[in-house]
Amino acid sequence: MGREFNELFNEWAQSYDQTVSGHDPEYEDVFKDYNKILSTVAEKSAGTVIEFGVGTGNLTAILNNRGINVYGIEPSEGMREIAQKKLNKVTLLDGDFLNFPQIDEEINTIVSTYAFHHLTDTEKDLAIQKYSKLLNENGSIIFADTVFPSELAKRERIRESRNQNFHRLADDLEREYYTTIPILQHIFEKYGFSVSFIQLNSFVWLIEAIKGKNLENN
Repeated sequence: MGREFNELFNEWAQSYDQTVSGHDPEYEDVFKDYNKILSTVAEKSAGTVIEFGVGTGNLTAILNNRGINVYGIEPSEGMREIAQKKLNKVTLLDGDFLNFPQIDEEINTIVSTYAFHHLTDTEKDLAIQKYSKLLNENGSIIFADTVFPSELAKRERIRESRNQNFHRLADDLEREYYTTIPILQHIFEKYGFSVSFIQLNSFVWLIEAIKGKNLENN
């Protein structure tokens, strides 16, 4: 459920904002257009929002500044501490994609950036099943995350990363649960969502799923 990576999250907490700002060449392509990616997710969010994997609170801050009522959920204590300093008016909750406090409001949008890959495909399936019941009618899931067109494309990216001596990145791609577009599309459609995939940089795709509406895949 992503909790197995908490030690890594806590270690990364202090340097995360530097990394996403392009100061780590190894992850530069992963976080290319980072602020634009967060803004794209925020622009598609409406109503009451749950954000999973708050991290250091960068998307949460954008949502809050837009006047959106957001519940931020983050399993890493180290990440939450940094995020809370940016978010005086937002309460962050200890939880993960599958286990989180009950929220007694109608939920319109569920968002996440750079985090859904911490779940196995089986856990991703369980999460989307849960969200299909949690969201109101025509509610939406807006994720931005690394996903691959195929398993072959994933293996090729790992090979390229090692050839560039980006061994930390290659290790991350092998250790964490990065999946493929066909698998995600099957999961979303299985639970009554129409889903589209739009590539935002060479790693990250915008995944937009809406209950009961037709979306054109790109």
